[in-house]
Amino acid sequence: MSPFEIGMLALAAMGVLVLFGLHVPIALIACSFVGVWAIKGSPILASKMLGLAANDAISSYFFGVVPLYVLMGFIVAESGMGRDAFDVANTMFRRIKGGLGLGTIAANTIFAAITGISIASAAVFTKIAVPELRRHGYTPRFSVGLVAGSSVLGMLIPPSLLLILYGLLTEQSIGDLFVAGIGPGLLLAVLFGLGTLLLAQFAPGFVGRNLSQDKTTLSRGALLAKGVPITGLIILVLGGIYAGVFTPVEAGAIGTVVALVIGFAKGRLTLRGLWRVLVETGLVTASVCFLIIAAQMYSRMLAFSGLPNTFGAYVTSVDLGLIGLICLYVLVVILFGMILDSSSIMLILVPLMLPILQPLGVDLVWFGIITVIAVEIGLLTPPFGISVYVIKSTLNDPSIKLSDIFVGAAPFAVMMLLCLFAVIAFPSIATVFLGR
Repeated sequence: MSPFEIGMLALAAMGVLVLFGLHVPIALIACSFVGVWAIKGSPILASKMLGLAANDAISSYFFGVVPLYVLMGFIVAESGMGRDAFDVANTMFRRIKGGLGLGTIAANTIFAAITGISIASAAVFTKIAVPELRRHGYTPRFSVGLVAGSSVLGMLIPPSLLLILYGLLTEQSIGDLFVAGIGPGLLLAVLFGLGTLLLAQFAPGFVGRNLSQDKTTLSRGALLAKGVPITGLIILVLGGIYAGVFTPVEAGAIGTVVALVIGFAKGRLTLRGLWRVLVETGLVTASVCFLIIAAQMYSRMLAFSGLPNTFGAYVTSVDLGLIGLICLYVLVVILFGMILDSSSIMLILVPLMLPILQPLGVDLVWFGIITVIAVEIGLLTPPFGISVYVIKSTLNDPSIKLSDIFVGAAPFAVMMLLCLFAVIAFPSIATVFLGR
């Protein structure tokens, strides 16, 4: 049996194992190990590859960004900065019809700039925004859909855990990926805002017919007290990276310390809460570490089998063209999103596509932004839709079904598709701040 045939069998076996419920990293490691064993004829060599993959995956200096940004995001969520962002944004847009929806999107945009985890945004704003939206006349379906849709900004607007994972998988500059995420992230936030206003105007039955305009407002002092800390943290972390003052790792460390100081200074972060944050950070970091080790093994098995080169030659012979190839890739990513989580999709598809794209001279930073947007659409698509399940479990309201959240999030998935097509058609949206 040729290495190519062994590689194809390994991919097929991995797909079967995943469909039967085995965790993706375990399926990747098992199939990669057996695949290399079959190709090289030596279990010892396969074992050594496992050790090298584990060492190479987590020994990099830049792997430090994972625990630091995860820790900072959890501290920000625990210290109540999400509610502060919501209060500030609601004050700014309170006079507009549908303004509370705009405020939710704006707050999620601000929150995304310091957390980088969509699931955290979904959990926080389900507790904060959904009760307020419903109290002001928004339908339950639209309220939960709005939170589900706007929560995905956390994985696109830097710092983003998915962009960090992509950078580690492809050995691209994490700082460049962060910069490239600004334009598409802001574009997506604007599309969400315009879409919400249009829905409020032309689809009142879906959004809510009697949207009360919140008359309450924050005093200037309260507005500054809530807005300055979170704004200062964003400027410190992202501004430090973009100005070249900090590396992404240093910015994560400094941002974590400042978030701790803010949390304790406001009296919202307790020692018990800090312990809970540390435990959650450890769990997430261990999971990401395991994912990256699995991806390293998978990449090496693919290289031994020659699968990417064969696929690359086939793509060249078919002459799809770059745009055709990207569109086909996006379709596969979105379909995978219906059954797998975001990280697993990237682990499976990115190593397979990388050797195909490199000879074509594709900007891998631009490709990374396309990948993250396409993967994030999967967070809103049935039957998996992890953000939808997070909202459902956090909400704990039997009157709101999973189908209601999926239907409510559907318009935002369409807006994400528009953003994705715009980035594909106009790469400068992602690369303009990189000077490319």
